[in-house]
Amino acid sequence: MEPTGRSTKRMRPAPPDIHQSTPGPAETTDLEATTAGRTQHPPPGAGRDGGEGSPDRISDLPDAVLGEIIFLLPTKDGARTQALASRWRHLWRASPLNLDCRGLSGNFPGAILSAHGGPVHRLCLPSLLLQYRADVAGTWLRSPSLDKLQELEFYLELPITYRFSFSRLQLLQPPPASIFRFSSTLRVATISQCHLPDNTVETLQFPLLKKLALVEVKISEGLLQSIITSGCPALESLLLRTSFDIRGLRINSPILKSIGVHSRFVELIIQDAPSLERLLCLRMDMRMRVSVISAPRLATLGYISQDSPDSKIMFGSTVIQRLCVVSLTMVVRTVKILAVHMNFNLDMVIELMKCFVCLEKLYMKIQTDSPAGTNFWRHKHRNFITSQDIRLKTLVLGHYRGIQAQVNFVTFFILNAKLLESIRLEVDSRDYNDGFFAEQCRMLQMEKRVSRGAQLCVTTGSHNDVSSTVDLSDLDLVDPFTCRC
Repeated sequence: MEPTGRSTKRMRPAPPDIHQSTPGPAETTDLEATTAGRTQHPPPGAGRDGGEGSPDRISDLPDAVLGEIIFLLPTKDGARTQALASRWRHLWRASPLNLDCRGLSGNFPGAILSAHGGPVHRLCLPSLLLQYRADVAGTWLRSPSLDKLQELEFYLELPITYRFSFSRLQLLQPPPASIFRFSSTLRVATISQCHLPDNTVETLQFPLLKKLALVEVKISEGLLQSIITSGCPALESLLLRTSFDIRGLRINSPILKSIGVHSRFVELIIQDAPSLERLLCLRMDMRMRVSVISAPRLATLGYISQDSPDSKIMFGSTVIQRLCVVSLTMVVRTVKILAVHMNFNLDMVIELMKCFVCLEKLYMKIQTDSPAGTNFWRHKHRNFITSQDIRLKTLVLGHYRGIQAQVNFVTFFILNAKLLESIRLEVDSRDYNDGFFAEQCRMLQMEKRVSRGAQLCVTTGSHNDVSSTVDLSDLDLVDPFTCRC
């Protein structure tokens, strides 16, 4: 912060493929039944023990590399690699175990732990196990195989739209004490649907923890502040989703890189975060005041919403409220990626670009029923066009319908953004046809684009909705909003 050639040929993307899933095999708790009899048709390249086919080059890889491959597979598939070839039979038991209980029956995790016998690197358990089968969770967590556990996740089995009633919130139980025995080895932790009382402050010390998610957790402001400030000195990514009893949070961390917030905070203060690169406010209607005092590396910001009258974000003395730049006393040069939830309002976007002067990617989610103005700009914004260096490279618009006000909005960037590389218009599938695409190319004046390398994509897909983010890995992405389809 400081004081104030690609081809020009346009191609219509093919409609997305539709894949129909087929039912999987019946569930079993017999590990041997799972790993045996799976290779009547050997995989491609299984020429060594699998009969005819091309040479098995994968099996020529070192054991350490094959072990990493097995670890990255789903739990059942990792166990089944024993049936691929004799080369693989010992590798599963020799590799650190990735035990993910998603889709496994009640007895299967215990069977896998017994059959594997080696160290468990990653453990994923359903969060409701803490509430209704704490004895089972405690037994698994005390297993010697977990002594050097590095990743622990208690995942939600209910949709994220599920919300606790007040009476339900009072029933949240503390996690079993055995969860804290991994404090010296954990690198990644997702804690869900439990109560972390203040008297656990002494046990919540994780010297190696780099990523932490608290999802539907009841925790006091003081305890959360203690965890961030002193309990997790190596913390780089923090996700707070529907965390209860927290009204405000102050961030002072020399190494925190990513923050994702989906909670009813009143105030979030980024006081001193020299390494912070991504700040994701995952509730579009969040009534939160965000104050960024010092974050010299902040490059990704969103979603900022127009919906809530109480939402406000401040960079020093520069104030943005409901996406209106109320006070512009200093510009923000670090932010390169911005995601907003607003109407097609060119005046408002131009004011934001005056604040975020180095903006390269703009993602917009638009309400389908939002009123549209005219977005006329040729005379109104003449001074901005001649005096401002528009650095925008990527423009992504959701809920595009192709009405004149939206066309005017997009045309502004086509005719004035000299560095523009990509325009992505996400439309309803009912509007997606050859005629619509051709008409939009004509109306948007693509043949007059000032950036000859700019390409137009009209698609029924959508860019990533980080409001549904519950995975800590999303916070690692330089651009968490980009389409992953």
